[in-house]
Parts: sequence; C-alpha cells; structure tokens
Amino acid sequence: METLPTPCQPRVFSADCPSRLLFDQVADKWSMMVLAILGDGPHRFNAIRRRMEGVTQKALTQCLRRLERNGLIDRRIIPVSPIGVEYTLTPLGRSLLGPFKALYAWMYANIPQVEQARQAYDQRTAAHGQDEAA
Repeated sequence: METLPTPCQPRVFSADCPSRLLFDQVADKWSMMVLAILGDGPHRFNAIRRRMEGVTQKALTQCLRRLERNGLIDRRIIPVSPIGVEYTLTPLGRSLLGPFKALYAWMYANIPQVEQARQAYDQRTAAHGQDEAA
C-alpha cells in the first residue's frame, strides 16, 4: 500500500510538495528584504517601506500578509492616536536570519564573478543575434 508524502517528507520538486509554495512565498526579493529589516527589531509599515526602495504599498502589504500567514512575522496594533501597526519577527522568522545572512554574504562575495558572467553572456548572445540577422 502506497503512503502519501507528508509535509515532513516532501518529494523534492513535486508540484504538490508544500515546500514549493513556502519557498515561493519566503524567497522572493521583498520577503527577504522585509525579514532582513525586521532582524534589526520591530518596525512600522512606513519605516519598512522607506528602507525598501522601489516597493509599492500594495506589494509590501501583500508581502507582510504572506509572511504573517506563514508564521514568520507578527503584526501588532499600537493603541496610540492615530493607531499604528508594528511588525516583528517571530522565533520562526528569526530562524531564517542565519540562512539569509549566509546567502547575502555569498551574493556580495560573488557579485564580480556574476557581473563577468552576465557580460560574457550578453556579448555571446549579441554576437549570435548579429549572425542570425545576417
């Protein structure tokens, strides 16, 4: 009798693996930035937005909701006038800081190599495109 995979035993790369959805919701650029910002401590919405150049209010709102739904951040209402909302990492969210810092360190250390690879690729594809046009 075949047993179905459980969330604790995901089939790698399977379309129905819960880790795929979680990875999609946690590893996008806005989520990683929000988690890094909240690693410094609690922040209000506008404080987060000011630190994230290019994010729209809608995109940040959706990102915060996803992170809250996945248990990575807490949303707390601050009973002042006007009422404020503050976001903070949960212990689960804080557990991602180590892997994210390692990923950031890898990216920072390898930016020159990545830029070289991009330039080489762009040159190859530009030359290839000219050959096809001729």
